[in-house]
Amino acid sequence: MSDSISTGTLPPAPPAEPVPERGHWRLSRRGWTVLLSFVIFGVLGLVGSFVQVPYVALGPGPTYDTLGEIDDVQIVQVEGEQTFPTSGQLRMTTVSVDDHVTLFGAAALWASGRYALAPRDEYIRPGETEEQVEQENKKLFQDSQSNAEVAALRYLGYPVKVLVAEVTAKTPADGVIAPGDRLLEVNGKKIEVQEDVRASLQGTTPGQRVSVTFQHEDEEPKTEAVTLGRASDFNPEDQRAEGFMGLSPIDRADVDFTTTIHLQDVGGPSAGLIFALAIVDRLTPGELEAGRVVAGTGEIDVKGNVAPIGGIPFKMVAAREAGANTFLVPAANCAEANEKVPDGLRLVRVETLSGAVRALDDLRANREVPSC
Repeated sequence: MSDSISTGTLPPAPPAEPVPERGHWRLSRRGWTVLLSFVIFGVLGLVGSFVQVPYVALGPGPTYDTLGEIDDVQIVQVEGEQTFPTSGQLRMTTVSVDDHVTLFGAAALWASGRYALAPRDEYIRPGETEEQVEQENKKLFQDSQSNAEVAALRYLGYPVKVLVAEVTAKTPADGVIAPGDRLLEVNGKKIEVQEDVRASLQGTTPGQRVSVTFQHEDEEPKTEAVTLGRASDFNPEDQRAEGFMGLSPIDRADVDFTTTIHLQDVGGPSAGLIFALAIVDRLTPGELEAGRVVAGTGEIDVKGNVAPIGGIPFKMVAAREAGANTFLVPAANCAEANEKVPDGLRLVRVETLSGAVRALDDLRANREVPSC
């Protein structure tokens, strides 16, 4: 037998794996999906972390004992008049306002339950800068200090003087009387408090000439004649019948001692009530707070009327965390305060400075006080 060689056709070889070109790589569909997911999450993370939303975050702010000290300086300081010791605390309260809120930050603040979000334009008007808002708040705070001083001194029977706060342009008083001038007499009637100015014009008519006696800085008083105008010519909403001068009077203390409030970086008018109470407490024997920690809020005018404020739920939280068990609430804020009053905090309703002083006296004597 001889050897034989098969000449049959061999099966085709399997295709060779493609060899990637040097310097290039390819992703599978799954790889592209994973990569794209990472890119999307990365972009969302950047947006959530850095893009700000048109909201501000509101929360409990710091509180200050107006009978205490900051950096060894009394917050409410009276120099040149006898003062009396105190042992408790009268804490003014604030609300923190954060204008730089990111998307993720807003979600975290909202979820905490301690903060709330509010549209930014409710606190910063369109076109207004942060610097302008800060200046406005500082001006309101300074005005609240002045009003608190006058309200406290009027309550205690100290004299006040009436100054010109503003003069409306092109009104009868413009060019005759300047802001800061002291009003002494109008239309033959002595001016002792700001309400006297409006009262002195009762019964007058537009076009009538009246005399005004005033004093500019340390100069001698002088008297000028002013022809009264019609209020509606300058403000269509002002329909008063009597003659109109065009100036705004304001009471200021007329005493030979100085009251100074040393507190910086706080804005707004809502500390007025507590400042006034601190001045009253400093200048009178006994203690309004009688060793307790009393907190509160409320705007005050020179006549001692207490007006409502905003952010009271946050102020109550801050007060309770500072150890207060009594909180003075403007009467118009009572309904809102009752909805979220912290445990252990007693709410006392106040409408005037004299009412607040009386309520603290009654608390000290264990008598009933107005509550919300």
